[in-house]
Amino acid sequence: MRKFSERVERIAVSGIREVFEAAGDDAINLGLGQPDFPTPEHAREAAVDAIRSGKTDAYTANKGIAPLREAIAEKHRRDQGIDLDPGNVVATAGASEALHIAIEAHVSAGDEVIIPDPGFVSYDALTKLADAEPVPVPLREDLTIDPAAIEDAITEDTAAFIVNSPGNPTGAVSPEEDVREFARIADEHGVLCLSDEVYEYTVFEGEHRSPIEFAETDNVVVVNSASKLFSMTGWRLGWVYGAADRVDRMVRVHQYAQACASAPAQYAATAALTGDRGFIDEMTDSYERRRDLLLEGLADAGIDCPTPRGAFYAMPKVPDGFVEACLDRGVVVVPGDAFGEHGAGYARISYATSEEDLREAIAAMADAHRAVS
Repeated sequence: MRKFSERVERIAVSGIREVFEAAGDDAINLGLGQPDFPTPEHAREAAVDAIRSGKTDAYTANKGIAPLREAIAEKHRRDQGIDLDPGNVVATAGASEALHIAIEAHVSAGDEVIIPDPGFVSYDALTKLADAEPVPVPLREDLTIDPAAIEDAITEDTAAFIVNSPGNPTGAVSPEEDVREFARIADEHGVLCLSDEVYEYTVFEGEHRSPIEFAETDNVVVVNSASKLFSMTGWRLGWVYGAADRVDRMVRVHQYAQACASAPAQYAATAALTGDRGFIDEMTDSYERRRDLLLEGLADAGIDCPTPRGAFYAMPKVPDGFVEACLDRGVVVVPGDAFGEHGAGYARISYATSEEDLREAIAAMADAHRAVS
């Protein structure tokens, strides 16, 4: 008789993918979190040059090529003012693998991991795959993560808590005082703070800060990625960093799960990190215009939505049947409960699409809202 592992039976297909695959080819997809900008040309050319020169024909070091890790360290020194040793950086197959190896390296069977609810779909699933128990913590009304709620949820079984700012699916940006509290909680309780910072450049209001800037211990590990920062989702290149002993354990998982990140992607990401950064501001300005267009359209339709201050997601409150009604009208949005129990009554909208498509989608969503209200 065929038998599957209990771990895999505890998880399901991502709700994001379910909605995406249910849509027709002509649907306007506001479901996937994928930038609609091209990868910068200098990054593409770096990959092509590396392929032609034969640099990509062999495995790289487990942690990644030295120029990439040096570029990542320099990026975080410049942006966050932290003294990051390139030896404490691991290049991964996207932030997805970075989250996986971080959780596998720090969490044992029966441990608890505190996660935001609603929160990114991988947090719950990866915790379960580690034979641990996710502990969902509901967000504030403005959809930010409350440090006090995290601290209240800590027990003797807590191994880690995950924070994400700017947030997916919410677009919320944690203020500096909260980020300082995340660091304090990790320090005082001796638990890992796993900080997911893949949208750090996409901030419209406020400022991105990282718990690792304020931590007095080594209890913070940071995950990041070229996917959203440089519009490189298909390249699958992320990274994770932390203290040397934490990195050592993460590499132990990484070397068997992945061996090394894609070599062409490593050379492309190195160029993206070290080359002209003007396109980052252009992307952010475009996302902000689209956000404002979406918020205005939702308000005109009578749909309440907390103002997203970063990333490229909005999470409005919606009535039952709204997601299905949108799909009937050729627009894909994701039901909020795909991101956790407390996401029920919301929908996630990705506005990483053209303004033309967004205007058409807004009209369809307004009609859908009228139909189910």
